[in-house]
Amino acid sequence: QVRLVESGGGSVQAGGSLRLSCAASGFTYSIYSLGWFRQAPGKEREGIARIDSDSDGSTRYADSVKGRFTISQDYAENTLYLQMNSLKPEDTAMYYCAALDGGTLSVSVEDVLNWAYRGQGTQVTVSS
Repeated sequence: QVRLVESGGGSVQAGGSLRLSCAASGFTYSIYSLGWFRQAPGKEREGIARIDSDSDGSTRYADSVKGRFTISQDYAENTLYLQMNSLKPEDTAMYYCAALDGGTLSVSVEDVLNWAYRGQGTQVTVSS
């Protein structure tokens, strides 16, 4: 059973940075995908980043975060990261990591919303 535990959320002023972490464990397959999605109050969930081990660690980003957020993975520690720079008030949301155990042909960042495994979430608040 895949287990995901996020950490690193908090409050920051606009223009600041935060790094989220997600400790991942329990994968059955050697090929899997990890990603992040977020949900702000009153808004739909948004898939924002993914990294795919079967594509040599290729990454995809939503347009809303491209150039500001970076997803990465420490394979030795089985930890997923989301480095968030130049944060904006509209980035305020609950952030979740998600996982797909096994390979996939799809590379859409929106797929993250439908993956079977997700963590409990960590709150990010950006003030203006």
